[in-house]
Amino acid sequence: MNDPEKLSSELHDIKEMMERSSRFLSLSGLSGVCAGICALIATWLSAGVIEKNKDAVRNLKVSIADADSIIYGDFLNSRLFQIALITFIAAIIFAFIFTYRRSKITGVPIWGVTAKRMVISIAVPVLAGGIFLLALIKNGVFGFIAPGCLIFYGLGVLNASKYTLPETSYLGYCEILLGLINLMFLGEGLYFWAAGFGLLHIFYGSYMWWKYERN
Repeated sequence: MNDPEKLSSELHDIKEMMERSSRFLSLSGLSGVCAGICALIATWLSAGVIEKNKDAVRNLKVSIADADSIIYGDFLNSRLFQIALITFIAAIIFAFIFTYRRSKITGVPIWGVTAKRMVISIAVPVLAGGIFLLALIKNGVFGFIAPGCLIFYGLGVLNASKYTLPETSYLGYCEILLGLINLMFLGEGLYFWAAGFGLLHIFYGSYMWWKYERN
């Protein structure tokens, strides 16, 4: 190997080491696919709950002044919250399993400095958004919950993308865009959730697996 080739090889190795130290590269596309599938299942279950309680949903859209509607609405909301919580836990478990598996392959620690920075970056917008959405629920403003979830989640993903693979930022942009569009179609949040948390995650995860993991 002559000097220019040796220098190029050394520069490539240095660049690769810097990339590994500054970005968390163990995120698995399969975790995104599983998260999307969980979201679609949750959407299907939620649609069933809403269909069975459509009268309560109609009352919530019109007014929350009637005490019986508030009690029934709280019950409906608790059912949907349970579905959302189980879905979130399942997505986290799958994400951990596939990320742990990929970390063994890439040799990157699953809980290194970069991983901690990435988690903090996504957690701040998501937690702030969660508190804001809980305030909306407390005050009976239900129409903005679905777009708010998409927008704040997208902001979190976008904020965390600087610590992982660059393609992750596109997922964040798409989630934010869907949330903004949903603002124009209040009351149709379930469909936008299915598209944002379901289909987008499946598409993103499949693409990332195809590009980085299939070999």
